Amino acid sequence: MAYKISEDCIACGVCQPECPVEAISEGDIYVIDPDLCTECGACADVCPVDAPQPEE
Repeated sequence: MAYKISEDCIACGVCQPECPVEAISEGDIYVIDPDLCTECGACADVCPVDAPQPEE
């Protein structure tokens, strides 16, 4: 399943450059495009608040 960014997101921007397929869009809470997400987990590895989580 693709990753999804939770409400815990602080919009720090650390995850966006880590995404190898540019699936993350910025906003008040960053958003991952599930059609582009390759489930690599790079965003989750760098997030200081553990906002990106695998969708269930």
